[in-house]
Amino acid sequence: MVIAAAPGKFHCSATDGGVPNPSPRARAARERAAKRWYVYLIVCRSGAIYTGIARDVAARYAQHVAGTGARYTRGNPPRRLLGRFACPNQSVASRLEAAIKKLAAPAKRKLVGKSGIAARRILLG
Repeated sequence: MVIAAAPGKFHCSATDGGVPNPSPRARAARERAAKRWYVYLIVCRSGAIYTGIARDVAARYAQHVAGTGARYTRGNPPRRLLGRFACPNQSVASRLEAAIKKLAAPAKRKLVGKSGIAARRILLG
């Protein structure tokens, strides 16, 4: 017995015990997301905004909190993750990071809530 959902949804079959298997489209999206790079913003205790790039933002933030991240965040511990922007590859993420680092703190705060595409359009043209 096979139960199929709309495209991009889960498929179940009696052969796998009814456990949902992601569709090929969902698997491909998950693989693309695993290769994606992110630019992230952290508010430090001093009020400064730290900008960095990583593939796994949660793991990188945990390193900053533990004091094993960047030298800057060892002396200025993070208070919270302010935002993150998805980028298709490391090159684009590095260019976006450099553009964000040139901004003043109020301009960085205005980027919060924007998508990665919107941030790239604003800063990289």
